[in-house]
Amino acid sequence: MDYNLMKSLHVAAALGVFTALGAIVLGVQDQGRKAASILHGVSLLLLLLVGFALLKKPPMELHYWKIKIVLWLFLGVAPALARRKALPTAALLALTLAAGLAAAYLGIHKSF
Repeated sequence: MDYNLMKSLHVAAALGVFTALGAIVLGVQDQGRKAASILHGVSLLLLLLVGFALLKKPPMELHYWKIKIVLWLFLGVAPALARRKALPTAALLALTLAAGLAAAYLGIHKSF
């Protein structure tokens, strides 16, 4: 598969995750919440699969991809935190954006 196509799918999946998180955190009602939850799950799965396809084989000596898995897990748990009101809405949105920014930084720079 073409590398640029896979990168585009990865970015599209990340956009889907954050769109769904925004809808869930800001409290979309009934049918919209179900659609947002479905979009969130499908986008997370696509993000993970395409991310590993881009790596081909995880570089075991580098640890940035392990940190990205932890960030991915946090983004997966964020809707549950929003539903249970475990964090204030503004704090949850700030944390999810920080997680996305950290994942993008690690993906681009592969700093360690």
